[in-house]
Amino acid sequence: MIGLLLTLICLLLLGLSGWMFYHGVRKTERERVLQRLAQGQPDPAPQRSSWSGLERAFARAGLGQPGERLGLWLAGWAMLMLLGYWLAQWFGLLAGIFLPPLLVRLYISWLYQRRLKRMIEQLPPLLDHSVRSLKSGRTLADAVLGAIDSSNDPLKGAMGRIQRNVQLGVNLPEAVSDFAEFYEQDELRMFALGLKVNHRYGGNASELLENLIKLIREREQGARQLSAMTGETRMTAWVLGLLPLLLVGYFMLTNPGYMLGMWHDSGGQKMLIAAVALQVFGCLALWRMLRSI
Repeated sequence: MIGLLLTLICLLLLGLSGWMFYHGVRKTERERVLQRLAQGQPDPAPQRSSWSGLERAFARAGLGQPGERLGLWLAGWAMLMLLGYWLAQWFGLLAGIFLPPLLVRLYISWLYQRRLKRMIEQLPPLLDHSVRSLKSGRTLADAVLGAIDSSNDPLKGAMGRIQRNVQLGVNLPEAVSDFAEFYEQDELRMFALGLKVNHRYGGNASELLENLIKLIREREQGARQLSAMTGETRMTAWVLGLLPLLLVGYFMLTNPGYMLGMWHDSGGQKMLIAAVALQVFGCLALWRMLRSI
């Protein structure tokens, strides 16, 4: 059985290496030139498809393009499925099929939220720099682009999308609106809306940005107060989600025959599978409840 699994893994890796080599050979110089030319064009609005959605999620999380290491990820996923089948038969195979995509999805979402939180924290200093540039006599576009250059990552790297579009002829409000819709954050949308209103109707741009700074800081203060008020609820959710896992770990350390005996029994196996399914469903339900707070 082990020899058969190793043979399958070797054949799978050999097939993936051949596919990657064939793909690299067919990538002609013309395609490379077209890619370099496409990098200089304004970023198009993402299309609503499964692969473009995956690319959008990776880009928002700061992970680059998912196709760069696609062969390696598929090989690792296949090895996890074979390992799961070897350890726990069909149940392990199902776990190897569904758990890795779920974990990757949660990891990307966590990276995106952490990166977005850091960007929102850096937004008021960027707007303050823009206000000072406006009061020194610079135009609104020059003030915002200069503030982007003086900011730090991750906001500077993310707003490089705005700079590229402006350099290629897109007006600043449209470039900022595209950036805000890409990251789907209210603070960025308010920034884009303020620039659109100022571009269309005029007005005091420095006063508009100062009010926006005040609004963002008030929202941040309110979010911190809400987080402090709901701390007990979030801790309860963590305890409810981790308690079954901790109990299973305790049983496996102190009396592994208890859990293994249930697994080798047909009725106990069904109960364990149902318990795992309910645990996963409960954790997802708790996670969604916490997201709505």
